[in-house]
Amino acid sequence: MVIIKSKSEIEKMKEAGRITYETLKEVSKAVKPGVTTMELDKIAEDYIRSRGCTGSFKGYGGFPGTVCASVNDTIIHGFPDNVPLKDGDIVSIDVGACFEGYHGDACRTFKVGKVDSETERLIQVTRQSFFEALKFARDGYRISDISKAVQTYVEANGFSVLRGYCGHGVGADLHEDPEVPNYVTKSRGIRLRPGMVIAVEPMICGGSEDVYVADNEWAVITRDGKNTAHYENTILITAGDPVLLTLPDGFPEVE
Repeated sequence: MVIIKSKSEIEKMKEAGRITYETLKEVSKAVKPGVTTMELDKIAEDYIRSRGCTGSFKGYGGFPGTVCASVNDTIIHGFPDNVPLKDGDIVSIDVGACFEGYHGDACRTFKVGKVDSETERLIQVTRQSFFEALKFARDGYRISDISKAVQTYVEANGFSVLRGYCGHGVGADLHEDPEVPNYVTKSRGIRLRPGMVIAVEPMICGGSEDVYVADNEWAVITRDGKNTAHYENTILITAGDPVLLTLPDGFPEVE
């Protein structure tokens, strides 16, 4: 069931989204060669708690971290660990903050030192595919319009879209209806209406979309070993322009 948010719920989600965004900004300052994703996880947890919120991910379905920290060919659900990041790596940090029972959810892929040109392009295409989809995050459009926009843009740029995982509604639960695929399915999906809140999150593979799940039953990794990128924001649907709850400062943003 899709839940239309009340004004009071939206205000709480705006605060959750703001803290989520600020957490990513704090984490971004520490991303460099030699740092571990466990250290980044602690930065995120400490910041979220300092702002009167709780982390949305820690303990969710047994997940151990405050952030999903997915390095290089791990596209989503990477566990924070004590392996130092290296120059040329990329790391996707997915994080959520919960304020008075309501969640924000966002992800960015960060460069560690200097990356090669193809990896740079992968990050930029992934980000832009979100903004192509945002054009359709409006009253009256269907979920499938968002899905088509991501897939069309990504594939036109020579990359592939992860199947089997998708965006989602956000609210009092971290994952609510509707599902928001990044690729076209047989379903056109529901029409968007004011008061809906959704997370649109392109998860893009630099090579094939063929993946496997690690032994920890969480991390999703490309079989060809090529890099991946992930970009996500929580979006409020309105009668006019969509509102990015996890990008409250507008442009440009942290990268």
